[in-house]
Amino acid sequence: MHTMIDKVASECVAVRLRMLNRIVTNIYDDALRTLDLKVSQMNILVAAAKMGTARPVDVCEHLHLDVSTLSRNVERMKARGWLEVVPDEDGRSQPFRLTPQGRKLLEKAIPCWSEAQQQVKKALGDGFARQLNQTLKRVNESTLTG
Repeated sequence: MHTMIDKVASECVAVRLRMLNRIVTNIYDDALRTLDLKVSQMNILVAAAKMGTARPVDVCEHLHLDVSTLSRNVERMKARGWLEVVPDEDGRSQPFRLTPQGRKLLEKAIPCWSEAQQQVKKALGDGFARQLNQTLKRVNESTLTG
């Protein structure tokens, strides 16, 4: 039993990914702090910018978020004037888009994000980001094909 506990403590991929996620998230959040923006919110702004009119189900699927997490973030971002709801025939869906203020914020955030991106790539080592993208693509494809 003790050796299995040691094995889990020293090798668990889930724990290591969660630890790495917190470290990396902190680097981006620190870089974006002057804009009162978190990287999780920036990703939603980017998704909205790319989609034009963003449907929550599509954003959740794309960013691998649960609906309540997206909804909570979108509400905060609407309150700050970064996002607005787009009228829709299905009143439940609540599609949203960037406001002009949200687009300006995103433009200001890009240099901060770039700085954090370079810092993370340097910390993680050459090739890690490329390998991460390939792995995520492979995992996404395998979950789509079953």
